[in-house]
Amino acid sequence: MSKLVTIYGGSGFVGRYIAQRMARQGWRVRVAVRRPNDAHFVKPYGVVGQVEPVFCNIRDDDSVRAVMSGAEAVINCVGTFDAKGKNNFDAVQDEGAERIARIAAETGVARMVHISAIGAKTDAPSRYGQTKGLGEDGVLAAMPNAVILRPSVVFGPEDQFFNRFAAMARMSPIVPLFGADTRFQPVYVDDVAAAAELGATGKAAPGVYELGGPEVATFRALIETMLQVIRRRRLVVGFPFWLGRFLATVTGAVSALTGGLAPQPVTDDQLKELTRDNVVGGNAQGFEALGITPKSLDAILPSYLWMFRPSGQYAELKESARNLKG
Repeated sequence: MSKLVTIYGGSGFVGRYIAQRMARQGWRVRVAVRRPNDAHFVKPYGVVGQVEPVFCNIRDDDSVRAVMSGAEAVINCVGTFDAKGKNNFDAVQDEGAERIARIAAETGVARMVHISAIGAKTDAPSRYGQTKGLGEDGVLAAMPNAVILRPSVVFGPEDQFFNRFAAMARMSPIVPLFGADTRFQPVYVDDVAAAAELGATGKAAPGVYELGGPEVATFRALIETMLQVIRRRRLVVGFPFWLGRFLATVTGAVSALTGGLAPQPVTDDQLKELTRDNVVGGNAQGFEALGITPKSLDAILPSYLWMFRPSGQYAELKESARNLKG
């Protein structure tokens, strides 16, 4: 019988790529999610019955244990940007991660991979970073042989980074940024999935790996690169953090008064995250230690941001026609 892996949050942005890779390796894949009816798209990742979405509430021991039954490896991809509600930073990134690792140890699971984030530490400036750090501590306390992956900002077809700003640029002549000079090291989603696959199959040594792509650039430079890809000229404006904190306070109050119906474009916690660089540490092990060559922005961005170009999929065809006329 094929080996079984349980992927918590396996229908999310990173999780779905890991699920595809594990299925291609012949593993049975159990995708543990809160809403399995919304995750049926994972089934075609393998042959009939190989990849199955199942219900799991990571705030509950019995629920976590049930979907882990029989698994040789577990991968935790669950994360959140929600500071409030039942599935907040503490419940998901701290307590949830610790719960998965503790039960994995209790049930004799051989290997665990935990997706964290660069900057995860208990004294991080943001609650997001702090709970990521607490989650890592909980994982290592229970599963000291775990593989922990800390990616920088992750990009790919379903990302909420370049897609979000490209959509903004399609509608607005100005792209506003907080933390315009903060540096990032964007990493392609399938490269992160490749690292997770190595960890789950026992081909990566236990430890912490910081994952960043080949480019290190400021927030402003990344948005300018995105604008070049989508063929749009827009003014990129950096705003001070004090203005961001004021905006976060006002929009947060409006969002609370409307029961969440009014969106909050930026939160105070997100602003705190933007006060520090999001790049691989100088002494950290990363893709090189895993034998993976990360893909560049230039190789990937045009493959999915073309839809934001003025002429969409026909942009390059029109440009070629103009060159012929010239």
